[in-house]
Amino acid sequence: MKINLCPNCGSDNNVKSGIVGNRQRYKCKSCNYYFTVNKLGKKIDDYYVNKALQLYLEGLTYREIERILGISHVSVMNWVKKFNIKRPYNSKYHPTYKILNAEELSRFFSNSENLSGAGALVTELGDKFMLIKWERFRD
Repeated sequence: MKINLCPNCGSDNNVKSGIVGNRQRYKCKSCNYYFTVNKLGKKIDDYYVNKALQLYLEGLTYREIERILGISHVSVMNWVKKFNIKRPYNSKYHPTYKILNAEELSRFFSNSENLSGAGALVTELGDKFMLIKWERFRD
């Protein structure tokens, strides 16, 4: 069974026909079209793309997202450009984040002092939770 389909006619009736640029070249026996198989890059799961964009919108920097998710900050920048994401700008608040397990998260919310301030968001991150809290800048 051949995996390489001709991009011209869609036929799988092809033979190897040399190497071009370190990539295998094929000739379609149905339409005599020469082609090479495209190199497949590493595909990142859509979950991580969505999570990275969510964290970006919550105010985290590219490098912080890289450290948290283990995905290149350049990939995150490219996704922001690709999907034309605009982050709302508010200079009166800045986000801080913590990664907690379920028990730590429960303890955090049981303390009423942690609930004062500008706001908080909890998002699932694998088997843990990320708590993002916005605090007002002190003048």
